[in-house]
Amino acid sequence: MVEELVAAGVTVASAGAVYVMAAARVVKQYERGVVFRLGRLRPEVRGPGFTMIVPGIDKLRKVNMQIVTMPVPGQEGITRDNVTVRVDAVVYFKVTAPAEAIVRVEDYRFAVAQMAQTSLRSIIGKSELDDLLSDREKLNQGLELMIDSPAVEWGVTIDRVEIKDVSLPETMKRSMARQAEADRERRARVINADAELQASKKLAEAAKEMSEQPAALQLRLLQTVVAVAAEKNSTLVLPFPVELLRFLERAAPAPGPVQQPVRSVEEQPVQEQLPSPQPRLEPGSEGSNSRQD
Repeated sequence: MVEELVAAGVTVASAGAVYVMAAARVVKQYERGVVFRLGRLRPEVRGPGFTMIVPGIDKLRKVNMQIVTMPVPGQEGITRDNVTVRVDAVVYFKVTAPAEAIVRVEDYRFAVAQMAQTSLRSIIGKSELDDLLSDREKLNQGLELMIDSPAVEWGVTIDRVEIKDVSLPETMKRSMARQAEADRERRARVINADAELQASKKLAEAAKEMSEQPAALQLRLLQTVVAVAAEKNSTLVLPFPVELLRFLERAAPAPGPVQQPVRSVEEQPVQEQLPSPQPRLEPGSEGSNSRQD
């Protein structure tokens, strides 16, 4: 009799152990358990820890509550300014309602991925190339709103959307490089012209100061000669300015007038009176005179 009781106790204990093992479930800290009893959703959501279900009647599905990082494959599209680009993105989302994520959509991950690709292509068509390259924050916010609107009904919340890379055709890259080079050259010319303007104003002021002091021009010339003469392998041609000659002429003392010695009346030479020249007769004039006589 005792042996039969012991055998029955062992059988019951074994059955109980098997039942407990079949009914025992462990839900992790970052998971939530959704229970279906005979195909119907139970209202309560099992939290993390040890839980029990009815074997053969209940079915427990675990839902991950962590933030999921999902890369969006590169999507090709034509921007509003008719430029073909390829854009990659990444979506960060998490499940906030485990029951709705299981019941309302078959596979919420696949649904979010398809919605992200569709929204990314739509954003490409509505934006210009400059916006895709420089104003990504605004595009990220618009893309997040487009994905989050249908995802809320699935019990999923979009945490963040980021555009990773924008691939351009090689011809467009070369065109943009030429445009950037031309823009840099334009800025360089403007800066150089501004520098020339400032330098000309300073040189004009210096010339005005030097015009008041002619010696300053000579000193500046000597400084230039010293600077050029530092290179021993060069030939120096030194100009001699006219202003320097004028300066030296003004600096030299002017010579006075030469005084002639005064002579007395006796010392003055007396000019001898020469006989007045007689008129010279031509050969034919004598004959005419003799006839008249």
